[in-house]
Amino acid sequence: MAKINLQPMGSRVLIKPIEQESKTSSGLLLPETAKEKPQTGLVMAVGDDEEIKLKVNDKVLFAKYTGTEFKMDGIEYLLLEANDVLAKVLN
Repeated sequence: MAKINLQPMGSRVLIKPIEQESKTSSGLLLPETAKEKPQTGLVMAVGDDEEIKLKVNDKVLFAKYTGTEFKMDGIEYLLLEANDVLAKVLN
């Protein structure tokens, strides 16, 4: 995994959204316009707030329409408040 050259401030976390499968369970291919907005992602960096209970590489579930989307080095990321993370996905 590449090192991220970005440090979130305060209670923010940097998430790399995990895209949903482009195929349904029955084998149908979904066009980009039919895919839902990702709601799960991988924590790439955390802010300096001591209250944040997440760490790098945690898989999380976050609110659907939250945060700021941006691209860095051709990869899409989401910067959001730690409070917008709904749950940590346990293995």
